Order: sequence, then C-alpha cells, then structure tokens
Amino acid sequence: MPASAQELRGHGGPVRAAAVSGDGTIALTGSFDQSAILWDLSRGSAIRVLRFHQGAVNAAAPVNGIGFATGGEDGRIALWRGDAAEPVKVIEGHKGPVAALAVSPDGQYLASASWDGTVRITALADAAARVLEGHQGPVNGVAFAPGGMVVSSGYDATLRFWPANGGAPLIVTTPAPLNGVVVAPDGEVAVAAADGRLRLFGPDGAQRAEVAVGDTPLIALAISPDGATIAAGGLRGQVALVDRKARSIRATLVGPGLPVWSLAFLPDGKQLLSGGADRLVRRWNAVTGEHVGAVVPRAGEDALATFQGERGAQVFRACAACHTLTPADGNRAGPTLHGIFGRRIATAPGYAYSDALKGMNIVWSKETVAKLFELGPNAYTPGTKMPEQTIGSAEDRQALVDWLEKVTR
Repeated sequence: MPASAQELRGHGGPVRAAAVSGDGTIALTGSFDQSAILWDLSRGSAIRVLRFHQGAVNAAAPVNGIGFATGGEDGRIALWRGDAAEPVKVIEGHKGPVAALAVSPDGQYLASASWDGTVRITALADAAARVLEGHQGPVNGVAFAPGGMVVSSGYDATLRFWPANGGAPLIVTTPAPLNGVVVAPDGEVAVAAADGRLRLFGPDGAQRAEVAVGDTPLIALAISPDGATIAAGGLRGQVALVDRKARSIRATLVGPGLPVWSLAFLPDGKQLLSGGADRLVRRWNAVTGEHVGAVVPRAGEDALATFQGERGAQVFRACAACHTLTPADGNRAGPTLHGIFGRRIATAPGYAYSDALKGMNIVWSKETVAKLFELGPNAYTPGTKMPEQTIGSAEDRQALVDWLEKVTR
C-alpha cells in the first residue's frame, strides 16, 4: 500500500533529524546544512530557522516544558524554548558528534549517544551527567525503557541494556552494526541494522523476532506512541511500517529513492514525518495511504547532470553532499564554493567555521586546494570538521581544480 506525502521545504542539505511536539502542532528538523527548522504543522510552513551548531544537526527530541533538544556534529546539545533564536541551555561533554537523543518518560533526564563511544545521561535540572562507557566505536542510538533502564545501540553491533541503578550492562551481540533503537511502552526493544533487518528483543535481551525490510542498511527508526507501529527507513528511500504485534510489514511508503535519514510519528500515530537526502521533510498518512497534500514524490535534481563527461565533475561528486557551487544554493554542511579562488580560508559568508580554521592564513588557489586533497584535510587544515578524504591521483586533483575554477566564478 504505497502512501503519498506533503513536503516541507527549507533545508539546504540532507535532513538528519526530526521530532514532533507533544501536542502535535510543532515539528523540529535538523540538517546536514547545520541548521534546525521549527515548523507549524497546521500551516505546513516554517516558523524559524535555528542556527547554533558548528556542524550537522544529527539528532532532535521534544522536551516537555521547554521545547526541543538538538544534538550536533560539534558534540554539543542545545535546548530550545518556543521560537527563540538562541538556545536557553547548552550541554557539553561529548568528544564526538551526537548521533541520537532521548528524553526519559518523566522528563527529567536527557540521554545522548555519541560517536565518541559513550552515552551520557544528563539531568535537565542541573546538567549533572552519568557517563556510560563500553561501546567499541560510535553509538548510533539510545532510548529509555520502562523503569529507567537505558538501551543503546552501536556500530560495534552490540545492543546494551544499562540498569537504572548503575550496574553493569547486559550486552547482546547482533550480526550487523546497529543504526538506531526504539523501545515500546511494554519494554520491547527494536533495532535497525546495517543488514536491512529490524530485530526485536525482550527486556531480558532475548531476541523475539526479525523482520527483513530490505537488502541495504536501515538508517532511520521511529515507533508510534502506542507502540503498535515501527517505521524503519533505508538507504534506498523506502520506509517500512511494521506491525509490531504481527511481526510483519503492513505498508511501505515509497519516496524518491534517496536515503531516508530521519523519522518521527505525530502523537496520534496516524501521521509520520520523514527527512531525506533530497533536503525535503515529507508528511505521510501512515494508516490509510491517503494524500496529505497532493504531492508526488520525486527524485532531487542532479546539479552535475550538465557536466557529464567532465572528469573534474566526476571527482567532485564525492563533495556535492556538503558543498554547493552557486550563491543561490548557499551553505550546506560545508560552505559554498562559489568564489572560492582568491578567498582566505574560513571567510565564506554565513558559515560557522571552527576556531582552528579561523586562525589559519591559507588563501584558496588551485595549488592549495590540490594540496588539501593530496595531504588530506586533517593534515593540511588541523581542526577541520571536513570528513577525511584524499585524492591519490595527481591527474584527478588537477582535473578537479581546473573544473572548480571554471564553475565557481
């Protein structure tokens, strides 16, 4: 039963996080473009663009009595009240990107999962934190279970059940890395795995069921407030709605074929928001499949289609998720490259650079850009937020900078 969607437009990069307020009227989404957007769901329009994080906004959660929390690539967590332009509180402590957030049922604690290999349980009243260590690699998911237990999932393919009293965790090893976790009101745990399987476990760690969603990694997960339906999104853009009781897929929401990075149910469980690589937030009727607005899902435009056959454009494809080429497209996770040649590092308008880059004296030229990809960002620009990558071929580096000089004027 394919379903249709209403689109919310505004982000300049993939939509990595989504959350809905307790009354279902407001949503917050976070993006690879370093921004979060508050949405009025009754109007289908943006209320405010929130800019604080120095890097992608990877996680979001509603916080009763405050508004929303966001977690970023910069390792910080921001608490937002109403539509204020600045966060009312900032929580620090993680030494790597924050990948997931969860609020305890009593609203007193915020759990955060990070690529630094830890989970932090922070008291919202005084910011006192309990640090849970043990994952061997990035922690991609966290959730609270009934009774105060915390459940986390990681790239190390383990699911960990952390007792509320602070004892040693129960560790369950799974066949594949895990990208997200949710817990139903009755305590059953569901995890999204890199092998395309949704696995369900009891509070005792025993596996109860496995649902094959696809052949590519599941990268987004959400559960309806009543626990009846689990939504699992994958790299190919499909979202499976799984009937938890029946252990089967009852509907598939078919998007534009691009990765779905974030999912969030509305409080009634009858509608669902999804955020994807095409920069759109889609609103689905998750029960009947009827339209929520007359919009046909479609693939995003390929900005490089007009440069087919040019080697420099082919090399640039690895950069296109983070950087745009024209002033109209603006900044994403990285600054726009329009006008880059002759520009001093860390001076593109409207982009939040790290302090490390602001102190450098590099001026971008064909030679310095080529050197960046010869040595790698970490070696050439220490302290950068840019993912580590090099271009081993001197011919490819030359083709890239020659092409960039042409298209970024």
